[in-house]
Amino acid sequence: MSETKSVYTAYSANTHLFGGNGPYVEEMYENYLANPGSVPDNWREYFDALQHVPAVDGSNAKDVPHLPVINAFADRAKQGGTKVVMASADAEMGRKRTAVQQLIAAYRNVGQRWADLDPLKRTERENIPELEPSFYGFTDADQETVFDTSNTFFGKDRMSLRELLNALRETYCGTIGSEYMYTTDMAQKRWWQQKLESNRAKPNFSAEKKKHILDRLTAAEGLERYLHTKYVGQKRFSLEGGESFIASMDELIQVAGQQGVQEIVIGMAHRGRLNVLVNTLGKAPGMLFAEFDHTAPEDLPAGDVKYHQGFSSDVSTPGGPVHLSLAFNPSHLEIVNPVVEGSVRARMDRRGDPKGSQVLPVLVHGDSAFGGQGVNQETLCLAQTRGYTTGGTVHIIINNQIGFTTSDPRDMRSTVFCTDIVKMVEAPVLHVNGDDPEAVVLATQLALEYRMEFRQDVVIDITCFRKLGHNEQDTPALTQPLMYKKIAAHPGTRKLYADKLAAQGLGDTLGDDMVKAYRAAMDAGKHTNDPVLTNFKSKYAVDWAPFLGKKWTDAGDTSIPLSEWKRLAEKLTTIPESVNPHQLVKKVYDDRAAMGRGEINVDWGMGEHMAFASLVASGYPVRLSGEDCGRGTFTHRHAVIHDQKREKWDTGTYVPLQNVSDNQAPFVVIDSILSEEAVLGYEYGYASNDPNTLVIWEAQFGDFANGAQVVIDQFIASGEVKWGRVNGLVMMLPHGYEGQGPEHSSARVERFMQLAADTNMQIVQPTTASQIFHVLRRQMVRDLRKPLVIFTPKSLLRNKDATSPVSEFTKGSFQTVIPENKALKADKVKRVIACSGKVYYDLVKQREAKGADDVAIIRVEQLYPFPHKAFAAEIKKYPNATEVVWCQDEPQNQGAWFFIQHNIHENMLAGQKLGYAGRAASASPAVGYSHLHQDQQKALLDAAFGKLKGFVLTK
Repeated sequence: MSETKSVYTAYSANTHLFGGNGPYVEEMYENYLANPGSVPDNWREYFDALQHVPAVDGSNAKDVPHLPVINAFADRAKQGGTKVVMASADAEMGRKRTAVQQLIAAYRNVGQRWADLDPLKRTERENIPELEPSFYGFTDADQETVFDTSNTFFGKDRMSLRELLNALRETYCGTIGSEYMYTTDMAQKRWWQQKLESNRAKPNFSAEKKKHILDRLTAAEGLERYLHTKYVGQKRFSLEGGESFIASMDELIQVAGQQGVQEIVIGMAHRGRLNVLVNTLGKAPGMLFAEFDHTAPEDLPAGDVKYHQGFSSDVSTPGGPVHLSLAFNPSHLEIVNPVVEGSVRARMDRRGDPKGSQVLPVLVHGDSAFGGQGVNQETLCLAQTRGYTTGGTVHIIINNQIGFTTSDPRDMRSTVFCTDIVKMVEAPVLHVNGDDPEAVVLATQLALEYRMEFRQDVVIDITCFRKLGHNEQDTPALTQPLMYKKIAAHPGTRKLYADKLAAQGLGDTLGDDMVKAYRAAMDAGKHTNDPVLTNFKSKYAVDWAPFLGKKWTDAGDTSIPLSEWKRLAEKLTTIPESVNPHQLVKKVYDDRAAMGRGEINVDWGMGEHMAFASLVASGYPVRLSGEDCGRGTFTHRHAVIHDQKREKWDTGTYVPLQNVSDNQAPFVVIDSILSEEAVLGYEYGYASNDPNTLVIWEAQFGDFANGAQVVIDQFIASGEVKWGRVNGLVMMLPHGYEGQGPEHSSARVERFMQLAADTNMQIVQPTTASQIFHVLRRQMVRDLRKPLVIFTPKSLLRNKDATSPVSEFTKGSFQTVIPENKALKADKVKRVIACSGKVYYDLVKQREAKGADDVAIIRVEQLYPFPHKAFAAEIKKYPNATEVVWCQDEPQNQGAWFFIQHNIHENMLAGQKLGYAGRAASASPAVGYSHLHQDQQKALLDAAFGKLKGFVLTK
């Protein structure tokens, strides 16, 4: 980075001398050389300084006017004077010198395609002409010709063609194949060239280091073989064939600790996961065996299979203790990646570590899934953005050259390597042969060093094989007969390396002795080498105890004193004179100032802002992200004020919520990339590691949340019952039927209701400004940490009927059910309409138009967990009501109806009838024809007040 900075500084210091300014500067310099006093003082000082710069030949000769010399040469040319003719031999040597540089560039660019990467050696070396000397016209006669190689790092400024070719092939075509030349940063390119070429991409480890590598290979293989014989046929997704991965993980952790890293968060799928749990994180083998034997504690409502389990531990390294966390992971490959990144960012923020010097994300991928799963592309897009960067991720690919049963290159992907997706962020890749564990360890060292130096993503692609099937009950030879013949004949990476060390004189029985020792340790349920620290606890560890075992009915004081309301409102609505807001935004803030003073009712945007302001003022950080969330999709929020007179694109913004108190907690608002899946996964990961921050993801439209359905299903809805992971993430999903068509109407209430069970989340649909204020504050003020799904409105953002007086913020709390607010005669009420959301205001207008004062309308603001007591209390207010109607905007097969009717029925009075008023069942969430929307809206309102039809249930 320092080299890059110095190059940029040098460039910016003289950039004014080039381009259109060139002729002007040259003319002034000519004048200066003829008469220094003829140019302006500032230019004379600059030209004077140039006279002290040594000439190109190193002498102290002074410059002379150029124009007379140029004119003299021009006159001689007109007279047919001096001509320079290059001898043909010199011309040929010049061509060869150029060709040598092209040859060097070719190996740096595509040499990896000739690298020795496949342990099974299944494919022939492909034809790449530009890697052949003959492509450039070289013959055997040129092999001893010496050329300038000063732009390489092979240790010689001049080398024969033979020497150079050998050096290039050793460096770029050995068991490490590197890709980095697509990087646009020259400093990074030169860094890789120096690191790789200086040692020919070959490790030079001590005997003790080699023994340690063998020990890790023995542990990796030993665990798999022990489980294979003790638990025959049980699924474990064996690592056999990819044992070098464990050596890589060991090196990564130890060297990272040495470089100051204090936390490493790991995300990986099932392949080799049990091995990582035991041999990397230090989970006691006995604990793993208990899971196989079904004797381990089963104290969760659902639980999960053992190869999805997470784990954490603290291990010793040369630089001190390092906390390791292996994230819980579902079977949906790669989906854990953004979750890990979010967890890392939360840890970075907690430590005040913006560059990721102390926290390192490590993502382990399968080769097929890495290129095949779109969540990787989305996650990579986050890598260098302000709101989501984690200072670079180390990616490790267990490349067993097969995806379940797909191994034919014609079917696996449309790129040369499975890693080609990372070129979009210019992440360098080190492809390495898994049968060369020393090369794997060296690649790991280089990858980590690069990440710590440049804070960029980097990839280690370990090419290996899968000894068994996709799982242990599979017979892979059914579809890969040739591959599995070669695998059957392969002695194993550990055996090959043990034989290599024996040949180097490190002990003929070294390998066998390690195997016996590991087997004995497994029989005892222990480790042979246990680096885990049992009594260490970091000061940055989160205490989750206060948030466990809480009930959703627990109270929380969400109101704020009037004096604090006024103080915060004034802070929020005071814009510095140096900031020039757009006139429309100024009007919004002028209105908010009036709301703060109590002159007019508070609207939704102000209610939100006051919730955020009161939380950060009380020490709760707020993190809000999503597409357009700074402004708000419907321009209601304006959390970021853009100076209309700013002169630079990257300056001129003001965030009032960052200026409400002197010692306030952070408020962060992020306009995310155009992604749902990765961003929602990221925010879930952030919230999973920080219970004290209000973490909100807002969809642009609630309809688009289904782009992140895997995150919702596998983490948000089920994470607690599967893994015991408590999470307070908030999802804001704009929802409402206003004639905007199938993709801009519904946040799919029914999908969340279907997922609701075991008190796993809170699902609400607030209808007033005070309700959004209280529910947001409730999420932090109470110690309950459950995901909160808020169906937020669109038209209600500016509906005066949805505003609230200041008194509703300084008193009261979130109402799970809002009673009828019109002074009706309770004994005259014949029908109770229950509803949720915007349709309430439509129903009120319809009632007024009909003069139907015998109909009470109550709002269910919390759909789950269903507020039985509050709802029953409202029903009991109307003892003469014979009918209860659930009215909703959504089609009958959608919305809350099918999931809420039993709760309504349970709380009805004897003899009451339950009916439905809403749109008919539909395959589409909403219609696209405006006239049809209006017809449907009229029909559902008529049905709400008309005779019960269709499904009627009597209590």
